[in-house]
Amino acid sequence: MTITDVEAPSDVRARARGPVSALLLDLLRRADPAAPFGDSLIEATRRSVAASRDVAADEDLQLSLFLLYAGAYGSLDWIDPEWEWHAGLLEVRTAIESAFETELRRTVTPPELPSADAESIASALFSLTAPTPGPSLSRFLAKHATSAQAREFLIQRSVYTLREADPHSWAIPRLTGRAKVALVEIQSDEYGAGRPERMHAEIFARTMRGVGLDATYGRYVDLVPAITLASQNAMSMFGMNRRLLGAIVGHLAAFEMTSSLPNRMYGDGFRRLGFGADVTEYFDEHVEADAVHEQIAARDLAGSLGEDRPDLIPDIFFGAAACLFLDGRVADSIGDAFEAGRSSLRPGADLPAGDRD
Repeated sequence: MTITDVEAPSDVRARARGPVSALLLDLLRRADPAAPFGDSLIEATRRSVAASRDVAADEDLQLSLFLLYAGAYGSLDWIDPEWEWHAGLLEVRTAIESAFETELRRTVTPPELPSADAESIASALFSLTAPTPGPSLSRFLAKHATSAQAREFLIQRSVYTLREADPHSWAIPRLTGRAKVALVEIQSDEYGAGRPERMHAEIFARTMRGVGLDATYGRYVDLVPAITLASQNAMSMFGMNRRLLGAIVGHLAAFEMTSSLPNRMYGDGFRRLGFGADVTEYFDEHVEADAVHEQIAARDLAGSLGEDRPDLIPDIFFGAAACLFLDGRVADSIGDAFEAGRSSLRPGADLPAGDRD
């Protein structure tokens, strides 16, 4: 299976991937939020969490968590806003989050923690995020990817990038002083600095339309594997939980500090394939913007927060290391599929007729 001229799936609502997402989708689509809730979804969640051996790659749990977060973002408008604070759904969300966070803390190894001054924290973050030699997804896109693979790459990226910056913005009201000012400065650029057409999410939407894809948020979620959803879900988990303030700040720092060079190669890859500025603008914008943002994120945001709140330094580096770990798994999953001549999208996904070979 490869993607050719991608058409939009007729049903933009994600399809179930297991017992938890099946019950959750049925509830979100049909039930009155004020009606009696019952225990079946909570019990199914507990069973699935206990049985899962890799929560980050668990299709059922990651889709369910994505849908629960979507109810808070309002990113899928068919989810009734009354579900956002429903006690039963919060219990389900907490159960999945707890397992996901526990797995990440067990798997991810942060570096040796620096002293509690901004420059030491920034230096440790730059060491953690330093580029590594060898094969990478960005190098493959730059030199070898086909147009079909490039479109798949955009589909994978759309889960986050059509809502770019939103997960990290949850931290704004929880910060004070220098760190808050630094985050607002970064986010202002992400949201177009007062110009709606310059919002990074809108520029990415133009990129998708430029290659013949639909830029409606969630249009391709049924095609996106769990590990890609996990990368997005980790941001949401860190951002929406006040106790994880350090983690969302560290995540943003690592995210910005590993963006500029790959985006240069992504832009080169789309140019190699013959696409014009309407498609490459998003990547070109990030080459310059993120070179600036990485300095602000490392020193003024993460560095200042760690200096003012030394107790948050462990979570700052946990969030940064989790970002690198999950994004690395996503890139490896896509890159391995491309190298083998396979689709990077979900095996057995119900693709539109125009997408099948």
